[in-house]
Order: sequence, then structure tokens, then C-alpha cells
Amino acid sequence: MIATSPARTSRTPSPNQRALALTGRDYLSPSAISSYQRCPLQFRFRYIDNLEPEFTSSSLVFGGSIHSAIEHHFRLLFEGRPAPSVDELVGVYDDAWTARSDTPVRLGKSETVETLRNLARRMLTAFQVSELSKLDGRLLGVEEELRGSVVPGCPDVLGRVDLLVHDHDSVQIIDFKTSRSRWSEFDVELASAQQLLYAELVAPLAEALGDLRVEISWIVLTKTKSPSVERHTLTPDAKQVARTKLIVRRVWDAIEGGNFHPSPSAMSCSTCAFRNACRAWEG
Repeated sequence: MIATSPARTSRTPSPNQRALALTGRDYLSPSAISSYQRCPLQFRFRYIDNLEPEFTSSSLVFGGSIHSAIEHHFRLLFEGRPAPSVDELVGVYDDAWTARSDTPVRLGKSETVETLRNLARRMLTAFQVSELSKLDGRLLGVEEELRGSVVPGCPDVLGRVDLLVHDHDSVQIIDFKTSRSRWSEFDVELASAQQLLYAELVAPLAEALGDLRVEISWIVLTKTKSPSVERHTLTPDAKQVARTKLIVRRVWDAIEGGNFHPSPSAMSCSTCAFRNACRAWEG
């Protein structure tokens, strides 16, 4: 009898395994996708080389701190507790600002930590008196983590939804934003890609709740002398979703192909936290 060895089986790594090997994460986040679109080399520095940023922009720390305060507001409501006072929200803002400032914070012209804190108080006061601080419907989740396969052949998409609300015949994905001015339709269009991916992840939940439609909303707080609080809503359509999935597919193909290069822009480069690394890059 002739002995035979077992047949060899070759297993192709899954998209999640390939992402893990490349970036140390077995998924893609919408922020990583938009980072690649903005500048492929910045994506490499941040997600593959894991370089420490040279600084953190004040707008990023400020927006994150406002977000933490609003999250606190809705988390209390979710737990059936009374809404917090403005002073309490400002306290959450202060704590978040301190926690996020491990790297140097680069302030804008004429900005100080105190002027930003005063602005935060005005914005949080405007939010508290707004009807949008008292959402209709049943709150399903605050800072809800979502993960799943959205685009065949690509890693899972993972992200956090600020609020999930069951409102009559829909499930609403609500995101909070800070902005220098009131949003236009173009601003909604620019912000839609991330939320369209989240809508795909929420679709099974909407179906389980009674074949409900999924709606996307943004509540935008303006960083103006007299802050405004406005809501913008979008109902996803098939063409928008298909286009967004195609972008994810192309971005992932480029990442796997090692397509990393600078993308010079007067707006992006002036605020990039990897400028020195970019200048030193030799391809």
C-alpha cells in the first residue's frame, strides 16, 4: 500500500484578517475611510504606521467635549433620570477637554481655553432650551456600537451611533455635530456617507421592529455668538447607498494595494498633525 499525505487546503485570509494584518484592526471605521479619502498618506501615518500626531486641533477637542456633554444629557434620559443642568453639562465638557488633551492642543487665532469654554456654555444652554433636547419616540440606545459586513469583500464596518430612536414608523440614527455656521443641503450631502453605512447596519433592527424605514438625522449646534440648534433629516435611497458602498470598495482596494501618497490641500495641510512626517516622507 502506498501512503498518501492529506490533501493540502489553502485558506485565503478573510477581509477582516487582512485588515488586522495591515492596520491592527479587523474592521474599517467610517472615520478611517474618510481619512483615506482626505489624504492617503495621512491614513498610512495614522492607521498603519501608528505615528503619534504632532498636536490635536482645538476644533477636534472642542467638538469631542461638546459631544461628551450631550451624550451625558441623553444617557441620563435613557436611564429615566432628570435632564442635567447647564452647569453639569459644562462640568462634563471640562472633564472631556482635560481627558483628551494628552497631546498638545493647537488653538486657533484669537482662541483661548477660556473663550472656548464660554462658547461651550452658550452652545449647551441653547441646546438645553431647544426642543431637540427632548426627542420624541423611544430611545433605543446612546453611543450604540454597530458592527457588520456592509460591502462584500471588504472588512466589517464598525462605528458608534450617537442616538438610536424608535419614532412611530421609523428607526432614526441621530448624529450630533458642531459647526461654524448653519448647515446647507451640501453640508448634509457631505456628511451622509458615514450615516448611510450605519443605516445599512441598522436595517436588520428596523426590520425586526416591524419592517420600519431607517431615517438619518443630524442635530447641528453652531459655534456662533448666538448659537443655533437645528435638525436635518435624510431618508436613504438605493442610489446613495450603492454609491457609498462603491466608494468603500475602491478605498479598501487602494489600501490593500499600498496606494499611499500625499494629497496636498491648502485647507487640509494647514491643520494636519503629521506635517513633519509628510515632509520627511520619501515614498
